[in-house]
Amino acid sequence: MTESDLPALHPEYLEQVDLARLEPQPRVDHPPRILLLYGSLRSRSFSHLLVLEAERILKVLGAETRVFDPTDLPVADSVSATHPKVQELRELSIWSEGQVWCSPERHGNITAVFKNQIDWLPLSEGSIRPTQGRTLAVMQVSGGSQSFNSVNALRVLGRWMRMFTIPNQSSVPMAYTQFGDDDRMKPSPLYDRMVDVMEELMKFTWLLRDRSDYLVDRYSERKHDNQHLNTTSI
Repeated sequence: MTESDLPALHPEYLEQVDLARLEPQPRVDHPPRILLLYGSLRSRSFSHLLVLEAERILKVLGAETRVFDPTDLPVADSVSATHPKVQELRELSIWSEGQVWCSPERHGNITAVFKNQIDWLPLSEGSIRPTQGRTLAVMQVSGGSQSFNSVNALRVLGRWMRMFTIPNQSSVPMAYTQFGDDDRMKPSPLYDRMVDVMEELMKFTWLLRDRSDYLVDRYSERKHDNQHLNTTSI
């Protein structure tokens, strides 16, 4: 196939797959950095409790973790991005190599509290990408019967934020029955599934974090950046 067969293509910005960059050396060996987000401000929030259970498993598996508290995070765009809570969230996202998102299901979808956190995260700030290339595990809690509406919505968000969302997921129905008076999750297949998800997240994070910059490198962005550079240099 010749260039004349692809009149819309700018071949100078198209790169063949570099197998060497898919096997990076040396590899970083610090503990995987995992940020956990939840979607409720209730004093006894089951999405928060599930996130704390997930964090315990991640620590056993060797991760370094942070849990963001969405309390006092302003509604997106209602204040400057210099607001301390916005800066805290963005800095944690930049710090992370993987994330866990957990939202309650309300009216068949994720909560405003959760979506507000994602709305404060830009796809890029200059050369900084707060979410792109990070791994993602999604979970939800429901007050009623089993549902997957929220985890499906979270997957859409993860794809939009250019994250690598792992195949497994956790959905906890009737969450109020799954936690004891000590706020710990009771032994059950639902608990086991959450553990499965955290194991899988750790495996994908170890696998992808050294490769993430290369995996999210795109023809369209190389073309845009180079053409913009050429325009501004004239």
